Amino acid sequence: MSNVVYMLRCGDGSLYTGWTNDLDRRVKTHQAGKGGRYTRSRLPVTLVWHEVCATKEEAMSREWHLKRLSREEKNKLLEEASHA
Repeated sequence: MSNVVYMLRCGDGSLYTGWTNDLDRRVKTHQAGKGGRYTRSRLPVTLVWHEVCATKEEAMSREWHLKRLSREEKNKLLEEASHA
C-alpha cells in the first residue's frame, strides 16, 4: 500500500481533496456515498488527480497545502497534470 493524495470532481463540479493508503478502496467508498460528509451530498464523484507520497506524513502535509489552494490554482494543477 502507498500513501496517496487525491482529488475528486463531485457531481456539482466542486473538487474534494483527501489522502489515503488505499486509493481504489477510498474512491469506491466515496462513490458509494460512504466517504467524507462533503462528497456524500455531491455524488457522483470522479477521480481526477492523484499523487503518490513517500510517507503518511508527506501525504497529509500535501493534502493540507492543496486544500488551501484556490479553485483556480487547483484547476491549473489539474490542467498541468493532464499535459504531463
